[in-house]
Amino acid sequence: MGSFQKKYTHMLLLIPVALGSSASAIFITTVNSFMNQPQGFTLINGIMKDIHPIAAMLNPATPTKVSHVLASSYTLSAGILAGIAAFSLLRGRDHVYYKKALKLTTVSALVFAVSTVMIGDSSGKFLAKYQPEKLAAAEWHFKTMKEAPLVYGGILDENNEVKYAIEIPYALSILAGNRPDTEVKGLEEFPADLRPPLSIHYMFDLKVTTGVIILMIPVLYVLRRWLPGRKPYPKWLLLGIVLLGPLAMIAIELGWMFAEVGRQPWILRGYMKVAEAATTSTSVGWMLVLFILLYLILCFSCIRVLSKLFRNKEAEKELESLGLEGGIVH
Repeated sequence: MGSFQKKYTHMLLLIPVALGSSASAIFITTVNSFMNQPQGFTLINGIMKDIHPIAAMLNPATPTKVSHVLASSYTLSAGILAGIAAFSLLRGRDHVYYKKALKLTTVSALVFAVSTVMIGDSSGKFLAKYQPEKLAAAEWHFKTMKEAPLVYGGILDENNEVKYAIEIPYALSILAGNRPDTEVKGLEEFPADLRPPLSIHYMFDLKVTTGVIILMIPVLYVLRRWLPGRKPYPKWLLLGIVLLGPLAMIAIELGWMFAEVGRQPWILRGYMKVAEAATTSTSVGWMLVLFILLYLILCFSCIRVLSKLFRNKEAEKELESLGLEGGIVH
């Protein structure tokens, strides 16, 4: 029992932290889901009445949004840890700890990345059903039609004609309803003042492109033994793994930008526009400055503490002090 405690007790201590972080993400994302698909209340003369918090939280947007946020966050976490292990190997630290850490975190990143892609497909079907104007704007889809193609890249001219884009036949209809003959609503069906900005097309494309790269890097790691070259960890592959964390962060930010800008002009879809919700407070600027300073201090402190920990006690020596060296090797 003593050996088990030595090896696994410190890992078990991480479980409450992980659960707490996940719960926080769930509650925050349900609020955002409510903004996209509000329910659980009755609006009488501009005032919310008969409020049901659970119904508001469990709105149609919650399942896809919460699961997408969690999967992408886990992908980011795994990507950062994989990057640390890959960076250590690039620096010539060949201890088995880093090799096993690289395998565990990179494979985990692959699993979470695949989950994110699958949930993203469900998100597309959610948009087709509940926010068709957002899906249409993201794909520059102006006319309602079946067998709708998915538009990647390109530019719009003054007549909203798409140029220089790659069109994937039937893909938008398949995304919307799993069938190539699914009818996808076009922007022509929505008033001009209720259409999201067409710039979200680029956010969506960049997010998808980044997501594909994030998925391919761990796939190449898994297939590395069949790749050309004799080195077990090619330098180019390790460099790619180092980029997993930053790429995942970029993808998450692009996803949030797409979600929030794509909801425009609504702050609370169907009930309140952004212009109606804008604050008249004169202290917003100072609050922004204070929050920026706060997060800079937290970021600096976190980097300083972690870097000091890594410098003062290397992973190999810590494993030896805990008596875990043999367990890692075997």
